[in-house]
Amino acid sequence: MRKDALKKFKKIFEQQRQSLLFNDRVLREDFSVNGDDRFDELDQATSDIEQSMRMRLRNREVLYIKKLDEALKRIEEGTFGECEECGEDIGQNRLLARPTATLCVSCKEEQERKEVLTAAGRTSKSLGQTMTRKWA
Repeated sequence: MRKDALKKFKKIFEQQRQSLLFNDRVLREDFSVNGDDRFDELDQATSDIEQSMRMRLRNREVLYIKKLDEALKRIEEGTFGECEECGEDIGQNRLLARPTATLCVSCKEEQERKEVLTAAGRTSKSLGQTMTRKWA
């Protein structure tokens, strides 16, 4: 990949990372529960739902920051834009659509086919845990 393209992606990743870290500080402040918000059961339920949504959002952002850090590391190592599976170029269009992509289109399609075909279970992308399907 050309140096100007690498610089462009590096700048994008660093900006996204800074933005997410700023959002993290805001979310942490919002995690505190105000005692005045818990007058009755409905207020309690609403507060719990809002806090749950904030926690899910924060977890997604933490995972995305991890992907950004990994992409920045690949840029430094000179492997950014190479498919981790086959070693071929990922392709500029795919990287523009999904900058943190680690697989080329062909390898990603193959991975998705295997996930669909696996009846015993699959590995969760976000948590690395095995999930099994229960058949009725």
